[in-house]
Amino acid sequence: MRIVLIGQAAFAEKALETLHARGETIVHVYAPPDEPGGRPDPLKRKALELNLPLSQPASFRGEAEFARFKALDADLAVMAFVTIIVPERVLYAPRFRTICFHPSLLPRHRGASAINWAIIQGDAETGVTWFWPDRGIDTGPILIQRRVPIGPADSTGSLYFNTLFPLGIETMTEAIDLIRAGNPPAVAQDERLATYEAPCRDEHAEIDFRKPAREVHNLVRGCDPQPGAFTALGGRRLRLYDAAALGAPADAPPGSIVAIDEQAMTIALNGGSLVVRRARFDPSPKKVSPAELAAAGELRVGARCGPPA
Repeated sequence: MRIVLIGQAAFAEKALETLHARGETIVHVYAPPDEPGGRPDPLKRKALELNLPLSQPASFRGEAEFARFKALDADLAVMAFVTIIVPERVLYAPRFRTICFHPSLLPRHRGASAINWAIIQGDAETGVTWFWPDRGIDTGPILIQRRVPIGPADSTGSLYFNTLFPLGIETMTEAIDLIRAGNPPAVAQDERLATYEAPCRDEHAEIDFRKPAREVHNLVRGCDPQPGAFTALGGRRLRLYDAAALGAPADAPPGSIVAIDEQAMTIALNGGSLVVRRARFDPSPKKVSPAELAAAGELRVGARCGPPA
């Protein structure tokens, strides 16, 4: 099968490696433009390593880019972690059209931060979907979907890299086999179940310690590693990572730091406690143990996180 791969980052790199190892004919690879002064995208590096044709357009909207794409005479386009808009005429140009990966159980959690919001909103399960994209945002018919539980210790990072990433690659090969066999599924999404959330950014990541312990824990792990759930402490922004919930409430107001040891710090919550193993103060990018911050005089037992009362 003649395949065009469009994507970026580690997921697209693995998708390309997998397709090439299966003996698929990769007629072209589309990777993001290079960032000034930055490292090349992993997909670009893999395409060059495999000596495959490569383009890095900033957009697919132009007539010249569409003509080049159509001339590839592809059977299928595979979108593996794509953040730019791909016009409908490009999606429909290959013989079997285009399939796209999404890390949620569509139609739930459409949008760019599906994994974050599944955890923040307390979902018990999530999954992966390969679907036939159209002009909407994650709205096309479903080709294949797999479900997985969300564990109480999962963060956005661990859920993606340990579970959804490998499952996405596995189901990609299943999806292509279904297409090759003929008459692949195209199940319309149920719009009654659809949700869409904006990209998870700092405007969503501030911790409100008045909320129940479960909601605070979900926010912290849903924002880990990006954007990093944060709270105010001493006029600075403190971000929390690698957190676990304890059922036993601490005898202190919510937001209070009640313990710091070599492994973690414990923060009192409304109906429980939060154990935090890594933290950082903006603008430092380095996540360190709370003990290290305490040794530097930046954290102390008895300090209370959150805006001034």
